[in-house]
Amino acid sequence: MNNNDIFKKLRVALKLRDDEIVKILELVDFRITKSELGAFFRKEDHPKYMECGDQILRNFLNGLVIHLRGPMPEKGKK
Repeated sequence: MNNNDIFKKLRVALKLRDDEIVKILELVDFRITKSELGAFFRKEDHPKYMECGDQILRNFLNGLVIHLRGPMPEKGKK
């Protein structure tokens, strides 16, 4: 299982649309367009297919944490 498969499964399991994924990535200051994002969800034999790198998946997971839990409170404040 590669990063593209993990990304696809998370997208389906969480019922996320492309624009929602773009917004989640923006939460961690990672900019990506919908067309770039669509290349990750294509079949491997498609000419416009792109491998999803570790950095993109890591940023998506970090953004997903912020999206679902909210931003981390500052240290020292309750």
